[in-house]
Amino acid sequence: MIRDPENRMPVQLRAQASAPGKAWAPETLERVLLSHPLWDGCEPRYIQLLVECASNVSFSAGEIIFRQGQEADQFYLIRYGRVVLEISRPAGDPIVLQTVGEGDFLGWSWMITPYRWHFDARAAELTRAILLDGTCIRQKCEADHDFGYEIMRRVTHVIEHRLQATRLQLLDIYGIRSNVKHRSR
Repeated sequence: MIRDPENRMPVQLRAQASAPGKAWAPETLERVLLSHPLWDGCEPRYIQLLVECASNVSFSAGEIIFRQGQEADQFYLIRYGRVVLEISRPAGDPIVLQTVGEGDFLGWSWMITPYRWHFDARAAELTRAILLDGTCIRQKCEADHDFGYEIMRRVTHVIEHRLQATRLQLLDIYGIRSNVKHRSR
C-alpha cells in the first residue's frame, strides 16, 4: 500500500466544467469525500470530521489489502480499480464472494467488536482509495452521537445491500429458482 504521509491528495487537476476557459482545481480529500456516493447529502461538518481521519492510498494489482483475522481498524472508499473479497480455504484457490469497485465502500468490521476482518481483500488491479481510520471515526462517533448515528445509518445501508447480493449469489450457486414448482401433498 502506498500512503500519502501528509494526509493530502496528490495534486490532480480535474475540470470543474467542460466549457473552454473554465478553471481547473486541485482535488482535495474533502472534495473526494463529498463526491463519494456513501456521503451523498451528508452535512459539511460531518465531512470535515471524516477528512480528519482520512488519507489517500493505492494498492498494486494482486496486493492484499487485509486478511481474515487481522485487526480491522480502517475502511476504504474505492475511487478507482477493483477489489476482490474472498475466503481462503486450506486446499485450492480462494472462494470469491464479491468484487467491489469505483464508488464502493470496503470494510465494516471496524464498527463491530472484536474489530477483526472476516474475509480477505485483494486488489484485482491498480486500486486507489481513501482510507478512513476506524479508530479515529469511532472516537468521533462517541464524542458526537449525531455523527455516530449518521455513520451507522449510511454503513448499515451498505451492509444490507451486500447481504442481499450474497443471498442472491447463494441462490444462483445452488440452482434455486423462484419459479420452482412445489409438489402437492
